[in-house]
Amino acid sequence: MRSVTYVANNDVTLLESGSTYLPALLEALHAAEQEILYETYIYAEDETARAITDALIAAAKRGVKVRVVTDWFGTGNRAACRLGETFAAAGVHYRMFNPWFKRGAARSHRKVTVVDNEVAFVGGINTNDDMLCDYEPHEPLPAPRWDFAVRVHGPLVDEIHREAQAQWARTGHLALGRRVKLFKEMRKKPPAQGERPMRAGFVVRDNLRNRRTIQRAYLQAIGQARKRVLMATPYFAPGRRFRDAMCKAARRGVDVCLLIGVGEFRVQDAVAASFYRELLEAGVRIVEYRKTQLHAKVAVVDDIWATVGSSNCDALSLFINQEANVVVRDARFAASMAQQIQNGIADGVPVGLEDLRKLSWVRRCGHETAYFLYKLTMRIFAIGYA
Repeated sequence: MRSVTYVANNDVTLLESGSTYLPALLEALHAAEQEILYETYIYAEDETARAITDALIAAAKRGVKVRVVTDWFGTGNRAACRLGETFAAAGVHYRMFNPWFKRGAARSHRKVTVVDNEVAFVGGINTNDDMLCDYEPHEPLPAPRWDFAVRVHGPLVDEIHREAQAQWARTGHLALGRRVKLFKEMRKKPPAQGERPMRAGFVVRDNLRNRRTIQRAYLQAIGQARKRVLMATPYFAPGRRFRDAMCKAARRGVDVCLLIGVGEFRVQDAVAASFYRELLEAGVRIVEYRKTQLHAKVAVVDDIWATVGSSNCDALSLFINQEANVVVRDARFAASMAQQIQNGIADGVPVGLEDLRKLSWVRRCGHETAYFLYKLTMRIFAIGYA
């Protein structure tokens, strides 16, 4: 089964971090005439977030229907409630995703905006300041958070709009019959349209109908790779199939390079490090990014396939969280994304087998213990993880 349905004749623009993303997003919000659908995982209480809040409220006051979904866990209960009060007073429709985990462990990790069904934004960038840490909002970063999003014009916006509307409906109180109808509607895929550039697809992951779509897209691309695979992710802890695909590609001569963010969470770093020997022995290059917080979830395969989105390469993103990625088949876009990843690699620190040999037995045991506990937890919550 194909995991991605590509639609032709799109204009997909790569946006690096908040310095390029925020002006583009605000321009679209200020120009909105009919509808804004806005989803984010973290909605902070800083100047960046206030600028977006002001734009959303201004749009509502001029008659635009504005619908906002934030993740309850990612935003935080108090901040989410305060935001709800602010929006309610201004006529902005607002919903929290899965408050108090009433619908299980799932989180909405998506960052999706659609304006007037004309332009869409998809990526990994939250509604917060680039210079402030995600999990410690008052702690400054040494450099702007490294992250990406895309701005989409063209036929693919229809698919993104349809999914954003469905997400809004799912976060409300739907009767069983309406949920079944929505499920049937969302199973329908848009027809592929031609072979002309720029071809792109929208891939989502949820806990029912699309549990493996994003992982399948990665596996197919890596499995068909002939030249190179460049991948950047903040957290690396995928299942066996994903790691095997990377190792097999490296063994058949593909240049596979994994850029991993480190320094945020010790346990997560230890879990990722537990995979290093396996990957390095297969020929995968590993580079740790220490310049600032790496939040990018991007990849390029063979100078033609690229993806940008919210999905990390770990069990939470691949098996539990709700995620959204745009996949692009276009040489120019892939070259642009590859250059950005190469810049990140140049700023990183390579890891080799010799570095692993220098680790103390305490560190090595710590890595294995972290992996064992992580795997045990994910076996409970992420059915299909291995």
